Order: sequence, then C-alpha cells, then structure tokens
Amino acid sequence: MRVPDWFDRLAAHPLFLCGFRPLFFAAATYAVLALLSWLGFLAAGIALPSVPGGPVAWHAHELLFGFGLAAVTGFVLTAIPEFTGTASFGSRIALAFSLLWLAGRMLFWSSGVIGVWPAALAHIGLVVWLVALLAPRILRDPELRHLDFLLWGLAPLALTVIGFYVDALRGDYPMRWLHAASGVMMLLIVLAMSRISMRIVNDALEALRERGMDAGNYYSRPPRRNLALFAIAVYTAAEFFVPHTAFSGWLGLVAAAALFNQLNDWHVGRALFDRWSAMGYAMYWLMALGYAALGLSALDAGIAPSAGTHLLTVGAMGLSTLAVLCIAGRIHAGYVADPRSWVLFAATLLVIAALLRALSGFAGEHAALLLMLSGLGWVAAFLLATFYLGGGWLRPRVDGGIGCEEVREGEAAVEVVHAFRVQGPEHE
Repeated sequence: MRVPDWFDRLAAHPLFLCGFRPLFFAAATYAVLALLSWLGFLAAGIALPSVPGGPVAWHAHELLFGFGLAAVTGFVLTAIPEFTGTASFGSRIALAFSLLWLAGRMLFWSSGVIGVWPAALAHIGLVVWLVALLAPRILRDPELRHLDFLLWGLAPLALTVIGFYVDALRGDYPMRWLHAASGVMMLLIVLAMSRISMRIVNDALEALRERGMDAGNYYSRPPRRNLALFAIAVYTAAEFFVPHTAFSGWLGLVAAAALFNQLNDWHVGRALFDRWSAMGYAMYWLMALGYAALGLSALDAGIAPSAGTHLLTVGAMGLSTLAVLCIAGRIHAGYVADPRSWVLFAATLLVIAALLRALSGFAGEHAALLLMLSGLGWVAAFLLATFYLGGGWLRPRVDGGIGCEEVREGEAAVEVVHAFRVQGPEHE
C-alpha cells in the first residue's frame, strides 16, 4: 500500500524523528488541556463531552488513556529498541501512533454524538498494535530480560483498554477498567523506574566520588522489585473483582509495605539529594502512601478512596512522567538531562498537588479550594514542561546525532554534564 505524499512530508518534520518526541509533547500539552477542562467543569459548570460513564469517567479516561497512554507509548517506542539492542522505529511509526492517539482524543470526546465504536477502534487499535510491534523484539531476546514489560505492563494495559470499551459498548458502567488501568500504570512505572534508577542514582554516586566522598553503588534488587510488582498486581485484581472490601483493603496495605520495602534500595546517603534521585524517591513514597490510603479506605478507616487514587495518579504518575520527559526526553533528543531550576519547581508543584488533592477529602468546606489548588499545581507543572522541553522536540538534533540515539557528548556537552554533577544545577 502506497503511503500518501502528505504523510511522508509530515513525517519528515523533526517532531517525528523519534517516537517519544510527538508523544511526550502530546502528554505534556494534554496534561494541561485535560485538567483545565476538568477544573472548568468543577468550578464553573462548563460542560464536558458526553461520554460513556459521565464526567468522572471522562476525567479518569483522559488522564489514563489520554495523558498516560501518550507518555507510555512514547517511552516504550524508544526504550524497548534500546533495551533489546534493535533498530529504532522510524518517523512513519512515530507519526502513525501520534495520529492514532489524536484520533482517539477527538473520537472519544465526540462519542456522545457519533457513538462509541470509532473511539473504541482507535484506542484498541493503538494498544494492540503497540503490543504486536514490541512483543517480537522482547521475545527474541534469548534471556527474555525485558519480558516483564510485556507481561506486567503492555499486555495488561491493552486488556484494560479493551475491557473499558467492551463495557461501554454494552452500556455498562466502565469505571472498573479505569481503576484497573491505574494499577497497570503503577506496574509500568515500577518497571521503568527500576531501569532508569540504575542510571540516575549511580550517576549521583559517581558525582560524589568525583568530589572525593565515599559512595557505594546502587542496585535495584529484583526480589524487592518483583515483590512490589506482585503485590500491586494482586491488589489491582482484588479491587477489580471484589472492590472496596476488607480483603482488598489488606492487600492494599501489603502493596504499600512492599513499596516501602523497595525504598530501602534508595537509601544511599547524600546521593538522594541529587534532583533525579530525589524525584524517584518521592515517586515511590507517593505510590506507597497511595496504596496505604486505598487499603485504609477499604477497611473503613475514614479515608476517601479518592485520596489514595490521586496520590497514585497525580503524584506517582505525574512525577514519574515529568522525570522521564526531562531525562529520556532530553537525552534522546540530543541534549543532556535538563539541569535548569524549573525542573525542581515543577516536581515540587506535583508533590504538593498530590498531597492537596488527597487532603481535600478531609477539608470540609475548604475541599473545593484544595481541589482547585491541586489542579492548578498540576497545570503549572506541565505548562513549564511544555515550555522548556517542547522546543527541543520541535527542532532537529543539535549534537550531530541521528534518530533516537542518546546525546553525543562533545566537549560542550561534557562540560555541562560535569558542571551539573560537581556543582549542582545551573541554567543553560
């Protein structure tokens, strides 16, 4: 089948040089658009699109299958080829996934008018194609080192998308699949961060050694990681089949304990004061607290389920996505990981936003104010990400590299990296 000329002309734009570029850009900008729409609905009653499940389902769907799916797709399209030592996907693949994601947004927003089938085909087509594209590369590895991405993350994510639309097409309330998708996102975050943390924490330890300080090595230990993955998966399954029961409540506390146990890997001393290490550490704290809150809620401890849910989504998912945009989104675009001060400010905004959203359930007459401040914190964080990172994705590489390869650290880049490691963050 011949590709239209317009498609190749559009694919030649630097934005589509690599899969993460358009999809990270989409995730950052859509994080702002979706939350502003939700805040407009809450504060001023501005109408949201009529979709299966109503406004709450729209909000959760667009956070998970809009913002989250864009970030996940961009990450795995870039990371899996790197992890497996295979060729990166070209600009046509990047453009095709971007158009399919964009079609999913427009069709879901229009589903109250044109029906659910078009949105179902777009979303299911995206996740099924993603699994079909990446599974052979994962399975061809003789040691199957990255099979966990397929079994714990990509395949369950596809299942939640399919399940949501099956329920929607049958006229059933589809929120159970969105709750399950939140759990799958946590699994993907643990899988991704276990690999990213091996680099960022050991880089921070190396920087300490360069300054003459004693520093060991960091290891993301498989037993702790696998225990956390298993506990999250079991809790997610229990909450799907027997939601908000004492059984699922105790499993939520087990998941929290497993995540707190995984945090022991991160206790490496002064290296935790490095910005990237601190962001990863805070992300695990928010995830552990989220599952603890969900568990206590199911055990009737007086905590609203929304507190735990938003510690996971606004906190853990938001913060980990920001970190990936700033690290992978820069390194694979031909720049060093972003050393500017806005990163810490945006990360702090996301942590505060997650905590305020969790506390809003206890604030009585002040709940609406806390909820609004939480939403504005999220919006501000991703506005900053769009402003500071978007230009790098829209421009050609400046380091002489090609495609998705990591930054070529010439003399100028090495100087920036050295200054960042030894002296701390500086403005570019």
